[in-house]
Amino acid sequence: MGFTGEAPVLEGAFVRLEPLGHHHAAGLADAAEENRDAYGFTWVPGRDGAGVYVDGQLGRAADALVLPYAQVDPATGRVLGATAFLDPRPWPSGEGLCAVEVGYTWLAASAQGTGVNAEAKYLLFRHAFESWGVARVDLKTDARNARSRAAIAAVGASFEGVLRKVARSWAPGEEGLLRDSAVFSLIAEEWPERRTALEERLAGLRERRAPAR
Repeated sequence: MGFTGEAPVLEGAFVRLEPLGHHHAAGLADAAEENRDAYGFTWVPGRDGAGVYVDGQLGRAADALVLPYAQVDPATGRVLGATAFLDPRPWPSGEGLCAVEVGYTWLAASAQGTGVNAEAKYLLFRHAFESWGVARVDLKTDARNARSRAAIAAVGASFEGVLRKVARSWAPGEEGLLRDSAVFSLIAEEWPERRTALEERLAGLRERRAPAR
């Protein structure tokens, strides 16, 4: 069983997750070109590749393999990056999803470290556990990507180990090679506690952003 139906809009204070469409391509191109220094282990389309990137994600969505999102600033409408649900796995009965991965995630340099990633993960986790009733959410990153690993741990996912030579490497000069992937997960029994922690973290960020009176 793959993804069925259209991805719902998921909205928070720092980010609105909109189902990815061709109208996001120009904004994704601008976001990707702000500063590419943080993309050493992550594939992010360049300005000329944003349209192809959207086409690829929409093709995977048509095959029910991915639910892709654009990450958008709710205050300005500016596109900040992308993310997605992927790798849907059904319950043994074949009814509904028991597990899903969150990935294909990247943000413009100006949106990194602002609370956007934490809130996006909160919105995705909440939908997966509370709307779909999954038992597990996976997250993976290049095992060498210390920044990404720290960000995943910070949103409450547990490190499970490293799968060796398991996925395509996006590091410069490693075209055609495989990478080791660090695997993290969050399971349904942990979600209530992790939800509370994320909500407290986001409340603190909103308070710091609020204008002084």
